[in-house]
Amino acid sequence: MSVSMNLNCPGLYCGMKNGENGSEQCGACPRGERTSIMKICQKCMDTPELYDWLYLGFMAMLPLVLHWFFIEWYTGKKSSSALFQHITALFECSAAAVVTLLVNDPVGELAIRSCRVQMLSDWYTMLYNPSPNYVDTLHCTQEAVFPLYTIVLIYYAFCLVFMMMLRPLLVKKIACGLGKTDRFKSIYAALYFFPILTVLQAVGGGLLYYAFPYIILVLSLVTLAVYMSASEIQSFKNLVAKKKRLVVLFSHWLLHAYGIISITRLDNLKQDLPLLALVPGPALFYLLTARFTEPNRILSEGGNGH
Repeated sequence: MSVSMNLNCPGLYCGMKNGENGSEQCGACPRGERTSIMKICQKCMDTPELYDWLYLGFMAMLPLVLHWFFIEWYTGKKSSSALFQHITALFECSAAAVVTLLVNDPVGELAIRSCRVQMLSDWYTMLYNPSPNYVDTLHCTQEAVFPLYTIVLIYYAFCLVFMMMLRPLLVKKIACGLGKTDRFKSIYAALYFFPILTVLQAVGGGLLYYAFPYIILVLSLVTLAVYMSASEIQSFKNLVAKKKRLVVLFSHWLLHAYGIISITRLDNLKQDLPLLALVPGPALFYLLTARFTEPNRILSEGGNGH
Protein backbone atom coordinates (compact mmCIF):
# COMPACT_ATOMS: atom_id res chain seq x y z
CA MET A 1 0.00 0.00 0.00
CA SER A 2 1.41 3.40 -0.99
CA VAL A 3 0.04 6.67 0.32
CA SER A 4 0.66 10.08 -1.27
CA MET A 5 2.23 12.44 1.24
CA ASN A 6 2.96 16.16 1.18
CA LEU A 7 5.06 16.00 4.31
CA ASN A 8 7.69 13.54 5.46
CA CYS A 9 6.72 9.88 5.57
CA PRO A 10 5.79 8.38 8.92
CA GLY A 11 7.61 5.40 10.39
CA LEU A 12 11.25 4.41 10.48
CA TYR A 13 11.55 2.84 7.04
CA CYS A 14 9.02 4.60 4.79
CA GLY A 15 10.52 6.89 2.16
CA MET A 16 9.49 9.17 -0.68
CA LYS A 17 9.84 7.61 -4.13
CA ASN A 18 8.60 8.32 -7.63
CA GLY A 19 5.22 6.75 -8.33
CA GLU A 20 3.90 5.31 -11.57
CA ASN A 21 2.44 8.65 -12.70
CA GLY A 22 5.58 10.59 -11.83
CA SER A 23 4.28 11.92 -8.51
CA GLU A 24 6.10 11.28 -5.26
CA GLN A 25 4.63 8.63 -3.02
CA CYS A 26 5.44 7.39 0.45
CA GLY A 27 6.07 3.69 0.81
CA ALA A 28 8.70 0.97 0.92
CA CYS A 29 11.95 1.83 -0.84
CA PRO A 30 12.95 -0.43 -3.76
CA ARG A 31 15.51 -3.17 -3.14
CA GLY A 32 18.98 -1.72 -2.89
CA GLU A 33 17.70 1.60 -1.56
CA ARG A 34 17.05 2.92 1.92
CA THR A 35 15.31 5.94 3.35
CA SER A 36 17.57 8.81 4.36
CA ILE A 37 17.25 11.22 7.27
CA MET A 38 15.13 13.41 4.97
CA LYS A 39 12.80 10.41 4.40
CA ILE A 40 13.84 10.08 0.74
CA CYS A 41 14.71 6.72 -0.81
CA GLN A 42 18.39 6.74 -1.76
CA LYS A 43 20.47 4.05 -3.43
CA CYS A 44 22.90 2.33 -1.08
CA MET A 45 26.47 2.81 -2.28
CA ASP A 46 28.42 1.79 0.84
CA THR A 47 30.86 -1.09 0.89
CA PRO A 48 30.51 -3.72 3.63
CA GLU A 49 32.59 -3.17 6.72
CA LEU A 50 34.98 -5.81 8.06
CA TYR A 51 32.34 -6.92 10.56
CA ASP A 52 29.81 -7.39 7.73
CA TRP A 53 32.24 -9.61 5.81
CA LEU A 54 32.96 -11.59 8.97
CA TYR A 55 29.22 -12.12 9.45
CA LEU A 56 28.84 -13.32 5.87
CA GLY A 57 31.84 -15.58 6.38
CA PHE A 58 30.24 -17.07 9.47
CA MET A 59 26.97 -17.76 7.65
CA ALA A 60 28.94 -19.25 4.74
CA MET A 61 30.90 -21.52 7.08
CA LEU A 62 27.81 -23.04 8.69
CA PRO A 63 26.81 -25.36 5.80
CA LEU A 64 30.44 -26.28 5.15
CA VAL A 65 31.08 -27.26 8.76
CA LEU A 66 27.83 -29.23 8.86
CA HIS A 67 28.76 -30.98 5.60
CA TRP A 68 32.13 -31.98 7.04
CA PHE A 69 30.58 -33.11 10.32
CA PHE A 70 28.03 -35.41 8.72
CA ILE A 71 30.52 -36.75 6.16
CA GLU A 72 32.85 -37.65 9.01
CA TRP A 73 29.99 -39.01 11.09
CA TYR A 74 28.68 -41.38 8.42
CA THR A 75 31.76 -42.25 6.36
CA GLY A 76 34.88 -41.13 8.22
CA LYS A 77 35.58 -44.44 9.93
CA LYS A 78 34.18 -46.71 7.25
CA SER A 79 35.47 -45.46 3.93
CA SER A 80 38.52 -43.85 2.38
CA SER A 81 36.16 -41.68 0.31
CA ALA A 82 35.66 -39.24 3.19
CA LEU A 83 38.57 -37.03 2.07
CA PHE A 84 37.17 -36.68 -1.44
CA GLN A 85 33.76 -35.82 -0.04
CA HIS A 86 35.32 -33.18 2.23
CA ILE A 87 37.06 -31.62 -0.77
CA THR A 88 33.87 -31.76 -2.83
CA ALA A 89 31.89 -30.03 -0.05
CA LEU A 90 34.54 -27.29 0.09
CA PHE A 91 34.34 -26.88 -3.69
CA GLU A 92 30.52 -26.74 -3.60
CA CYS A 93 30.44 -24.01 -0.95
CA SER A 94 33.28 -22.04 -2.58
CA ALA A 95 31.60 -22.16 -5.99
CA ALA A 96 28.29 -21.13 -4.43
CA ALA A 97 29.95 -18.16 -2.72
CA VAL A 98 31.57 -16.97 -5.96
CA VAL A 99 28.36 -17.33 -7.97
CA THR A 100 26.39 -15.54 -5.24
CA LEU A 101 28.74 -12.56 -5.37
CA LEU A 102 28.58 -12.49 -9.17
CA VAL A 103 24.77 -12.43 -9.35
CA ASN A 104 24.39 -9.73 -6.70
CA ASP A 105 24.60 -6.02 -7.41
CA PRO A 106 26.96 -5.02 -9.00
CA VAL A 107 26.31 -7.99 -11.28
CA GLY A 108 29.39 -9.73 -12.65
CA GLU A 109 31.80 -8.39 -10.02
CA LEU A 110 33.25 -10.08 -6.95
CA ALA A 111 32.06 -7.19 -4.82
CA ILE A 112 28.82 -5.98 -3.28
CA ARG A 113 27.35 -2.63 -2.36
CA SER A 114 25.41 -2.46 0.85
CA CYS A 115 23.25 -0.40 3.16
CA ARG A 116 24.91 0.29 6.49
CA VAL A 117 23.44 -1.60 9.44
CA GLN A 118 22.45 0.93 12.08
CA MET A 119 20.30 -0.95 14.59
CA LEU A 120 18.69 -4.32 15.25
CA SER A 121 15.33 -3.16 13.89
CA ASP A 122 16.91 -2.79 10.43
CA TRP A 123 16.63 -6.58 10.13
CA TYR A 124 12.93 -6.66 11.02
CA THR A 125 11.31 -3.80 9.13
CA MET A 126 8.05 -5.76 8.85
CA LEU A 127 7.50 -5.05 12.55
CA TYR A 128 7.66 -1.27 12.04
CA ASN A 129 4.91 -0.58 9.50
CA PRO A 130 3.24 2.66 10.68
CA SER A 131 -0.49 3.36 10.94
CA PRO A 132 -0.79 7.13 10.35
CA ASN A 133 -4.53 7.32 11.01
CA TYR A 134 -4.62 4.31 13.38
CA VAL A 135 -6.75 2.46 10.81
CA ASP A 136 -4.79 1.85 7.61
CA THR A 137 -1.30 0.38 7.74
CA LEU A 138 1.42 1.79 5.52
CA HIS A 139 3.48 -1.22 4.46
CA CYS A 140 7.15 -0.25 4.29
CA THR A 141 8.76 -3.67 4.67
CA GLN A 142 12.09 -3.70 2.85
CA GLU A 143 15.63 -4.99 3.09
CA ALA A 144 17.16 -2.14 5.05
CA VAL A 145 20.37 -4.14 5.50
CA PHE A 146 20.74 -4.85 1.77
CA PRO A 147 22.10 -7.33 0.83
CA LEU A 148 23.07 -9.02 4.11
CA TYR A 149 19.66 -10.60 4.56
CA THR A 150 18.94 -12.05 1.11
CA ILE A 151 22.50 -12.81 0.00
CA VAL A 152 22.76 -15.55 2.62
CA LEU A 153 19.54 -17.15 1.41
CA ILE A 154 20.78 -17.00 -2.20
CA TYR A 155 24.05 -18.60 -1.12
CA TYR A 156 22.24 -21.47 0.59
CA ALA A 157 20.18 -22.05 -2.55
CA PHE A 158 23.31 -22.30 -4.71
CA CYS A 159 24.97 -24.59 -2.14
CA LEU A 160 22.01 -26.94 -2.38
CA VAL A 161 22.03 -26.85 -6.19
CA PHE A 162 25.76 -27.58 -6.45
CA MET A 163 25.48 -30.36 -3.89
CA MET A 164 22.69 -32.08 -5.79
CA MET A 165 24.64 -31.74 -9.03
CA LEU A 166 28.00 -33.06 -7.80
CA ARG A 167 27.80 -35.07 -4.60
CA PRO A 168 25.50 -37.95 -5.63
CA LEU A 169 27.71 -38.75 -8.63
CA LEU A 170 30.87 -38.61 -6.54
CA VAL A 171 29.44 -40.74 -3.74
CA LYS A 172 28.13 -43.33 -6.17
CA LYS A 173 31.55 -43.65 -7.83
CA ILE A 174 33.93 -43.71 -4.86
CA ALA A 175 31.90 -44.79 -1.81
CA CYS A 176 31.74 -48.43 -2.83
CA GLY A 177 32.82 -49.57 0.63
CA LEU A 178 29.58 -48.36 2.16
CA GLY A 179 26.11 -49.80 1.86
CA LYS A 180 23.64 -48.30 -0.57
CA THR A 181 21.85 -46.58 2.30
CA ASP A 182 24.87 -45.36 4.25
CA ARG A 183 26.68 -43.79 1.32
CA PHE A 184 23.97 -41.12 0.83
CA LYS A 185 23.28 -40.33 4.49
CA SER A 186 25.48 -37.22 4.49
CA ILE A 187 23.45 -35.89 1.55
CA TYR A 188 20.17 -36.69 3.30
CA ALA A 189 21.45 -34.80 6.35
CA ALA A 190 22.08 -31.74 4.18
CA LEU A 191 18.50 -31.87 2.93
CA TYR A 192 17.48 -31.44 6.58
CA PHE A 193 19.94 -28.81 7.77
CA PHE A 194 19.61 -26.46 4.77
CA PRO A 195 15.92 -25.70 5.52
CA ILE A 196 16.88 -25.23 9.17
CA LEU A 197 19.64 -22.78 8.24
CA THR A 198 17.25 -20.94 5.94
CA VAL A 199 14.65 -20.50 8.70
CA LEU A 200 17.42 -19.51 11.12
CA GLN A 201 18.56 -16.74 8.78
CA ALA A 202 15.03 -15.63 7.94
CA VAL A 203 13.90 -15.39 11.57
CA GLY A 204 17.08 -14.78 13.53
CA GLY A 205 19.38 -13.07 11.04
CA GLY A 206 19.51 -9.85 13.03
CA LEU A 207 20.23 -11.62 16.30
CA LEU A 208 22.94 -13.72 14.66
CA TYR A 209 24.51 -10.57 13.21
CA TYR A 210 25.21 -9.23 16.69
CA ALA A 211 25.82 -12.54 18.48
CA PHE A 212 27.86 -14.61 16.03
CA PRO A 213 31.33 -13.70 17.45
CA TYR A 214 30.34 -15.07 20.85
CA ILE A 215 28.62 -18.09 19.29
CA ILE A 216 31.84 -18.94 17.45
CA LEU A 217 33.96 -18.66 20.59
CA VAL A 218 31.65 -20.67 22.81
CA LEU A 219 30.95 -23.44 20.31
CA SER A 220 34.58 -23.77 19.25
CA LEU A 221 35.68 -24.07 22.89
CA VAL A 222 32.98 -26.63 23.71
CA THR A 223 33.52 -28.77 20.61
CA LEU A 224 37.31 -28.75 21.10
CA ALA A 225 36.93 -29.91 24.70
CA VAL A 226 34.43 -32.61 23.69
CA TYR A 227 36.67 -33.85 20.87
CA MET A 228 39.80 -34.02 23.02
CA SER A 229 37.88 -35.79 25.76
CA ALA A 230 36.25 -38.29 23.39
CA SER A 231 39.61 -38.98 21.71
CA GLU A 232 41.24 -39.45 25.14
CA ILE A 233 43.89 -36.83 24.45
CA GLN A 234 45.58 -36.18 27.77
CA SER A 235 49.11 -35.25 26.71
CA PHE A 236 51.05 -33.68 23.87
CA LYS A 237 52.17 -37.17 22.86
CA ASN A 238 48.54 -38.26 22.38
CA LEU A 239 47.84 -35.09 20.43
CA VAL A 240 50.58 -35.55 17.81
CA ALA A 241 50.03 -39.30 17.50
CA LYS A 242 47.60 -38.76 14.60
CA LYS A 243 47.62 -36.07 11.93
CA LYS A 244 43.85 -35.85 12.06
CA ARG A 245 43.99 -34.60 15.64
CA LEU A 246 46.34 -31.80 14.65
CA VAL A 247 44.04 -30.83 11.78
CA VAL A 248 41.09 -30.63 14.19
CA LEU A 249 43.16 -28.61 16.67
CA PHE A 250 44.36 -26.07 14.09
CA SER A 251 40.82 -25.76 12.70
CA HIS A 252 39.53 -24.85 16.15
CA TRP A 253 42.38 -22.39 16.59
CA LEU A 254 41.29 -20.67 13.37
CA LEU A 255 37.76 -20.48 14.75
CA HIS A 256 39.08 -19.02 18.03
CA ALA A 257 40.98 -16.36 16.08
CA TYR A 258 37.93 -15.67 13.89
CA GLY A 259 35.80 -15.09 16.98
CA ILE A 260 38.36 -12.78 18.59
CA ILE A 261 38.75 -10.73 15.39
CA SER A 262 34.95 -10.49 15.08
CA ILE A 263 34.57 -9.22 18.64
CA THR A 264 37.39 -6.67 18.47
CA ARG A 265 36.78 -5.75 14.79
CA LEU A 266 40.49 -4.82 14.80
CA ASP A 267 39.59 -1.20 15.52
CA ASN A 268 42.86 -0.78 17.40
CA LEU A 269 45.55 -3.05 15.95
CA LYS A 270 48.08 -2.44 18.70
CA GLN A 271 45.53 -3.41 21.33
CA ASP A 272 43.62 -6.13 19.47
CA LEU A 273 46.29 -8.16 17.66
CA PRO A 274 48.02 -9.31 20.90
CA LEU A 275 44.72 -10.93 21.90
CA LEU A 276 45.34 -13.54 19.20
CA ALA A 277 48.07 -14.93 21.45
CA LEU A 278 45.21 -16.30 23.58
CA VAL A 279 44.17 -18.68 20.78
CA PRO A 280 46.23 -21.72 21.97
CA GLY A 281 45.26 -21.05 25.60
CA PRO A 282 42.22 -23.37 25.95
CA ALA A 283 43.99 -26.35 24.36
CA LEU A 284 47.09 -25.85 26.50
CA PHE A 285 44.96 -25.51 29.64
CA TYR A 286 43.14 -28.73 28.79
CA LEU A 287 46.36 -30.67 28.22
CA LEU A 288 47.92 -29.40 31.43
CA THR A 289 44.90 -30.17 33.61
CA ALA A 290 43.41 -33.29 31.94
CA ARG A 291 45.45 -35.69 34.10
CA PHE A 292 44.00 -34.16 37.28
CA THR A 293 40.38 -34.57 36.15
CA GLU A 294 40.62 -38.11 34.73
CA PRO A 295 37.51 -39.92 36.11
CA ASN A 296 39.28 -43.21 36.93
CA ARG A 297 41.90 -41.42 38.97
CA ILE A 298 39.28 -39.46 40.92
CA LEU A 299 37.32 -42.64 41.66
CA SER A 300 40.42 -44.55 42.73
CA GLU A 301 41.58 -41.77 45.04
CA GLY A 302 38.08 -41.52 46.49
CA GLY A 303 38.08 -45.28 47.17
CA ASN A 304 41.43 -45.02 48.94
CA GLY A 305 40.14 -42.28 51.21
CA HIS A 306 42.42 -39.54 49.88
